[in-house]
Amino acid sequence: MKRILVCKISILILCIHSLYAQDLRNYKDSTVISNPQVKVVVDNIKGRISYRFASGAYAENTVAYINDVNLGYFASSDFSTHTVTSANISDSLGTGLKIDIKHTDDKLKLSLTQHITIYKDQSYLVISVDAAGADKSVMPETRDISPLAILPKQQGKLYIPGSEPRILDVPFDNDNWVPDLERKWSATGTAPVEGISYELSSIYDNNTFAGIVTGSLKHDFWKTGIVYRTGSATGVVDSLKIFGGAATEDNKSKKPAYGGLDGTHDHAPHGTMTGETVSSPLIYLSGTNDIRKVFVDYGNANAKLNGRLQWKGYAPVYWNSFGVEGVLGYEKVMMPPGVLKITDFIRTLDNFNKYAKPVLSIDSYDQDIYTTELLASLGRYAKKNNQQMGFYFIPFAMWTWKNSIDDKEMPGSHYQLREVVLRDKNGQPIMYKEGDFCAYALDPTHPGVRLYVINQLEKAKAINAKFIKIDFLSAGSLESTVRYDSKVRSGMHAYSDGMKMLKALADSIMGKDIFITQAISPMFPNQYAHTRFVSTDVYSHLRDDEKGFPSWGSTESSMATGSHMWWVQGTLWPYTNLDVAIMKNFQKNPDLSEQEIKVRMYAMMTMGSILGDGSDFRNKIAADRAKIYLNNKNICEFFSDPKVFTPLKFADGESFDQQLAFYLKGDTTLVSVFNFDKVKPMQQEIFLKDLGLANGHYVLKDFLTDAVIGEIEAGKASFTLKVEHEDAALVKIVAAK
Repeated sequence: MKRILVCKISILILCIHSLYAQDLRNYKDSTVISNPQVKVVVDNIKGRISYRFASGAYAENTVAYINDVNLGYFASSDFSTHTVTSANISDSLGTGLKIDIKHTDDKLKLSLTQHITIYKDQSYLVISVDAAGADKSVMPETRDISPLAILPKQQGKLYIPGSEPRILDVPFDNDNWVPDLERKWSATGTAPVEGISYELSSIYDNNTFAGIVTGSLKHDFWKTGIVYRTGSATGVVDSLKIFGGAATEDNKSKKPAYGGLDGTHDHAPHGTMTGETVSSPLIYLSGTNDIRKVFVDYGNANAKLNGRLQWKGYAPVYWNSFGVEGVLGYEKVMMPPGVLKITDFIRTLDNFNKYAKPVLSIDSYDQDIYTTELLASLGRYAKKNNQQMGFYFIPFAMWTWKNSIDDKEMPGSHYQLREVVLRDKNGQPIMYKEGDFCAYALDPTHPGVRLYVINQLEKAKAINAKFIKIDFLSAGSLESTVRYDSKVRSGMHAYSDGMKMLKALADSIMGKDIFITQAISPMFPNQYAHTRFVSTDVYSHLRDDEKGFPSWGSTESSMATGSHMWWVQGTLWPYTNLDVAIMKNFQKNPDLSEQEIKVRMYAMMTMGSILGDGSDFRNKIAADRAKIYLNNKNICEFFSDPKVFTPLKFADGESFDQQLAFYLKGDTTLVSVFNFDKVKPMQQEIFLKDLGLANGHYVLKDFLTDAVIGEIEAGKASFTLKVEHEDAALVKIVAAK
């Protein structure tokens, strides 16, 4: 009996080992490493690598390369000898097996070494490449290096199974209201789809969520570009290049998301990396039957490698002045006495005040109107109402008149603005935002910028601010031909150092309990803020094509992007920020309907956003609606600790008629459904298994009112939610008693 028991235990151990262990096998012409989810095949003769995933997706005959400034282009397949070594590793991502493939040739002045790590309990790989001189007399220098390239001349190919393939094309930052693109193609003889995504991308099937996700994992030197071109067959990409060195100018002749405004906004080439050894971006690659889980893993991998901030206590809620008074307050719509009326009204909202102390955030103000002393006095008044102050500033750009650059002094320093600005390929100051009144990009490595940041943080401390909104951060990431610290050789290097400096100064001057939200900014590095705007400013109207509104900043556009970026909440940041809700009208834009406000609130909840509002509560309609929505007990309880919903349907294409569905699994499962179509109702069938729920008897309740609106009978595998055009629903699924 004992022998039988020992045998059974041994078999169990072997089964567990085979399920999770990496396998390394050496053959005469190839080396293979694998786990149950992925297999890597190294061609020892041709220096090419293939990646095959259990889902059926694969990348075949890939190469690594360096395009050296002085020596030219070298691909891994150009070398004559390819030597593979391996080692077990344990790092912040887990335990695994790392292989190094060194490509050498006596006739070439460089060598390449590829690094591939496969983890025993993960579906993803971590990939990079180094280049070194053949001897110490050779110092590589590059602004174009790739750890993974699929090239037609190498018979490279990427394939995902399914009938509705898509490529997710992501802009570099969240400026200019540029959307994520979902590029589709098929084998119908149509022209290839091509473009460039920044930092991350996915190739997936829109019907099943199966596909491949790739993206950068380190963000302290390279801007990572992902250049793609589809093949002539469904699901095939015949050209894909993931490289460090992306630097693209805005091109007004192109559509915003197709090269017009979606790039890095640079005015100079990407800086070069040089040294005895140069390294590519560190790349994440994974292929599974559900890329939603892969994106969450990707976000968590970034956090494990780079860090992320946490927030203790309730999530902040805030009121922001920008929706009322606009930029700088010059129109004097909301002068300080009006802010006092706002704070008095907010005090009357008992549920809104139940959790975190509400924040008063005076946004984009002019110091001639809202002086530090005046803001401090507002803070003292707000404190009596159990509220606290927020502070707004722009660390890496300076708004001023175009002709004042030679005369303007950086606040808090003796440096002139002309000494501190970044410069383009012709040596001219870079205007991050053009116009007679413009924003000049600042050098994060310059001591004048450090003194300016200190100056702003000291003002924030003087008004006892507990919430900081930082804006136009992308300016600090621009490439420049001149930089104070010559050892900082790229825009991302400067930006990464600048954000690290800003957070350290904020901790030192204000304390570590200050909430930081990023507005316009690159996605990475993420570890210096508590939240970031999912898209640019949102005006709370339903669609981009509504009459009287600008053609951007709608709830639909933010949710279309959010359906692909939901995973950043809880991985890169504790929360997201979908900008403020509006109870009546945003600045001078037309009035919103109450239905639009409800859809907006549901959108903010679905994205796991913190709750902010930008309404003029001196208006009775705005005040009455605030009592319905901002003071709703269920809404306020949710926003005390917001969680992001997972998409059941991605946005697809550029139509404003998106129909989206999401769910949040918890003690009470929530489902949100959005129908942005102007005409068609939406019938969304939802399967319990997709929500992680067992078959059973459930009651459906309206989230706002807790009214019962339906039920799921025992034995039913699904239910249907009907949503009328231009509307949304948010329901609770509660087990019937």
